[in-house]
Amino acid sequence: MQVEGKNVLVVGFARSGLSAANFLLRRGAQVTITDRKTPQELEDAIAQLVKPAQLSLGTHRREDFLRSDFIILSPGVPSDLQELLDAKNRKIPVYSEVELAYRFLKGRLIGVTGSNGKTTTATLIGQLLETAGLDRVVAGNIGSPLIQSLEHPAGVGSSSTTYVVELSSFQLENIEQFRCDIAMVLNVSPDHQDRYRDFNDYLRAKQQIFLNQSGEHHAVLNADDPHTLKMAADRCAMAVLYSRTQALEQGVFLDDQRIQIAWKGEKIDFMAAGEVRLRGSHNLENVLAATAAGFLCGIDQEAMRETFRNFAGVEHRLELVRDLGGVAFYNDSKATNVQSTLQALRAFSEPLVLIMGGLDKGADFSALTPLINEKVKRLILLGVAGDRIEAALGEGVPTIRVWEMRQAVQLAQGHAVSGDVVVLSPGCASFDMFEDFEHRGRVFKEAVHAL
Repeated sequence: MQVEGKNVLVVGFARSGLSAANFLLRRGAQVTITDRKTPQELEDAIAQLVKPAQLSLGTHRREDFLRSDFIILSPGVPSDLQELLDAKNRKIPVYSEVELAYRFLKGRLIGVTGSNGKTTTATLIGQLLETAGLDRVVAGNIGSPLIQSLEHPAGVGSSSTTYVVELSSFQLENIEQFRCDIAMVLNVSPDHQDRYRDFNDYLRAKQQIFLNQSGEHHAVLNADDPHTLKMAADRCAMAVLYSRTQALEQGVFLDDQRIQIAWKGEKIDFMAAGEVRLRGSHNLENVLAATAAGFLCGIDQEAMRETFRNFAGVEHRLELVRDLGGVAFYNDSKATNVQSTLQALRAFSEPLVLIMGGLDKGADFSALTPLINEKVKRLILLGVAGDRIEAALGEGVPTIRVWEMRQAVQLAQGHAVSGDVVVLSPGCASFDMFEDFEHRGRVFKEAVHAL
C-alpha cells in the first residue's frame, strides 16, 4: 500500500487514531487529523505525534474528507457520519485502522471477536503461544492498536510472528483485504444498540471477520450459540466448533467434565475442566475456544495444559482485587453489556453486593432480574443509566443510587459481611464518568485499596 506523499485523513484521535497517524507520518504521508474534541482536550495526544500533522479539531469539516486520497477511521467514530458518506460517494476509500495495519504485516493472523469473552480468549491464546516459545503479538481492541504492533522487535513483515487480534464490530466495519488465518466468533448477543439500527446490522458487522477467508483457513465458532452455529454453514473456511454442553463429532468439547479434542478421526482426552484456574462457565467456554486455536497452531499439548492451569485472568474481567475481612472484591469493569453482567452473576455462588451502571447502550436490563433477585443482596447503581436499570429490575432487591465510585465502594463494604462478594459489573459503557472501562476499573480498585 503506497502512503508516501498521500493526503490521508485520520478521523478520531484516540489510541487507534494516534497510532495510525504516527505510522503514516513515519512513512511520509501528509496527515490531517480530525476530531470533534478541542485542541485543549486532545493536548496529550497531540504531544505524542512523531511529526507535525495538520490538525482540524473541534468539528468535522467536509472539505477535509473530500480532499483526501484515503481515510482512516477510528473505531469510536460511526461509519454513517455524513462526511464519510459524502467521501464514499466520491469513491474515496475509507479503511479501519486494522485494515491499514493488515496491508503492511506478514505472518499468521488470529482474529477474535464476539460480544463477550474476546479479551480473555485473545490473552489466553497469546499466553499459549508464549508458553510454547513462539513469537507473538497480542493487539487490537485489547489495548494496543494493531498498527502500533508493526513496530514489534521482529520487524514489519516477519513471517514468524503470530498476531492475535481482538476485534470489535466497529473495527470490522471498514475492512477490505483484511484476512484471518484463524477467525473466531465466540458468541453474539445484543450490544451497541445505540450504534446499530438493529441486531442484524450488528451481526453482519461481526461476520466481516470471515471476509476473504478461503478453504485453507479456519473459522472457530461456538456450537452452543445459535447465531455463531448458523455462521458455520456459510463459511468458505473450514469450520471448527467448540461446545461446553454437547459432544461433537469434530471439534473441542466438554464431556463428563473433561475437555476433549476430536479431529480427523482422532480423539484426545485433553484435560479435566477442574484443572482450569479461571472461574465461571463463560471462562470455560473461552478456554475451549483457545484450545481450538492452540491445537490449530500446533502448540504442544502439555504447554497448553500448563497455561490453563496457571492463567488467572485479565485485568478488569472478574479480577480479584482484594479480600478484606472475609469480603472478596472483584473488578469486572470490562462488563459493558448485559450479557457480561449475567456471566459475572453466574460465576458466583456467594451472596453478592453488585455495583452497576454507566452509559446506557439501549440494552434490555430486565434480562438480569431473575439472577439479581436470586443472588444479589444489595444493588448499588452508578451513573446516568441508573433510572433505566432500576425501572427495568423492579423492586426485588434493595437499591441505592450514587454518583461517585468511592461512595459506591464504601457503601458496598458497609452492606457486605464475611463470605459475601462485592463485584463491579456495570452492564454499561463507561463514558458518562470515565475515559474508558479501564479507567473505571482503576478507579474502582483504588477505592477498594483505600478501604
